[in-house]
Amino acid sequence: MGLVLGSILLASGVVVFVLYPILKGQWAAQDRQDDELTEAEARKRVTLLALRDVEMDYETGKLDEEDYRELKRQLSREALAALEAVEAERGEAGAVAPDPELEAQIAAVREGLREGRTCERCGHLNERGSRFCASCGAQLPVTAAAGGDEAGA
Repeated sequence: MGLVLGSILLASGVVVFVLYPILKGQWAAQDRQDDELTEAEARKRVTLLALRDVEMDYETGKLDEEDYRELKRQLSREALAALEAVEAERGEAGAVAPDPELEAQIAAVREGLREGRTCERCGHLNERGSRFCASCGAQLPVTAAAGGDEAGA
């Protein structure tokens, strides 16, 4: 009798444990969350980490050159396939609308590169007419200073 009662109590406990989330109203999301990796993204991450590990093992002498080249060739092929799969997934999801502020910043950097206002040492975008970088003090190309003087004359 005691064995049957113990079995019933144990079975009841298991049923309550299994049904508790449902009775409590807790549900698992059926669609993918933004912070969850897709299968292709996870494959890309794992492959790139494996490539990094192969590089590290070769540099520390754990792999000889023949094994290193073979592993690198194989993992590079897998990484490329994973990257293409991620790009295909993103293409299916539709193009993301460009951010106007970011596009304006990119245009300003491109213009600075054309005009020679971008510092070759630190990459800082300087004002027109600058002769020295406002960030690191390096001398800017003569074209940037000359272009600014002509505009101010």
